[in-house]
Amino acid sequence: MPDSIRSTGTAAVTGSSSDASLLEQTVTAVGAAGSVLRERFGGAVRYRTREELMRALAANDDAALDVLRPRLAFLRPEAGWVAEEFEGGALPPGEWWVVDPAEGNVNHLHGLPEWAVTATLVRENQPVLTVVHQPLTGETCAALAGGGAHLDGRPLRVSDTTDLGLSLVATSQARPDEDAAVVRRVGSSVTAMLLDALVVRTSVPATLHLLNVAAGRIDAFWQFAGARADLLPGALLVAEAGGRISDVQGRPWTPESESLLAAAPGVHAGAVAALSR
Repeated sequence: MPDSIRSTGTAAVTGSSSDASLLEQTVTAVGAAGSVLRERFGGAVRYRTREELMRALAANDDAALDVLRPRLAFLRPEAGWVAEEFEGGALPPGEWWVVDPAEGNVNHLHGLPEWAVTATLVRENQPVLTVVHQPLTGETCAALAGGGAHLDGRPLRVSDTTDLGLSLVATSQARPDEDAAVVRRVGSSVTAMLLDALVVRTSVPATLHLLNVAAGRIDAFWQFAGARADLLPGALLVAEAGGRISDVQGRPWTPESESLLAAAPGVHAGAVAALSR
C-alpha cells in the first residue's frame, strides 16, 4: 500500500508548507471546474445508444478538463497526467495528477445530485493531497498527507461506532460491463452485509461514499475492483480522518488490490469478517 495510507489512518509523510499552499490552489482549480459542470446540470440527458451515452459523458469530461487541466499543469508543470478514469495499478516514478473531472458523471446526465470533481496529486506512488468538490452543495473536502482531512475548513473524523449491526454501510460499482465473476462477488457481499449491518447503500460514485466515511456519516465502504481516480481521493480522506484502509480481507491496500475496505476502526474487523465469508 502507499506508505501515506496506513491501515491505522496515520500518514507516514507529513505535508510540507509548500504542499499546503498547493492544496489551497488545487481547491480553487477544482472549484472552477465544478462551476462549469454546475452550469451544464439540469434535466436528464436522453440517449438511445451506447455511442450517444459515451458522447454525452465525454462532453462533460471535456468541459471540466478545459478548465481544470491547464490550471493544474500551471501549478505543477512537471507532473504527469492520468487521463483514463478506469486505469489502476502503480504509477511510474515522479509526480502525477490523478483526476476525475466528473466523478459520478452518469448521475449528472440523469439529473441526480451525486457527482463531484476530484484531483489528487500522487508523488512516488504516495497520495500527497486530494480535493473533492461537490458543486451542487458547495461542499469541498480536502486532505493533505499528515495534515488531516477537512470539509470546508472543518476537521473530519470517522464515526466512533463499534457495532456493525448498528452501522450504515455502502458499496459501489467499479465500472460498467464489469467481469461476471466480480459482479457475482459484489452480489454476495451485499447479501452478507444485509445480514450483518443495519442499512446497506448501493450507488455510484465511490468517492462520495468514501467522503461520507471520512465525515462519520456512514461507517464502512467496500468495493471490488476499481481504479485510481475513484479510490485514491477517498482513501486519503478516510485515512487522514482516522479511518482504516485495507482490502476486504484486512490486508494492506494498494491501487493494485482487487478490493478496498474503508471503515471506522470500531467496525473494521466486523466488516472484514462479513465480507470474508
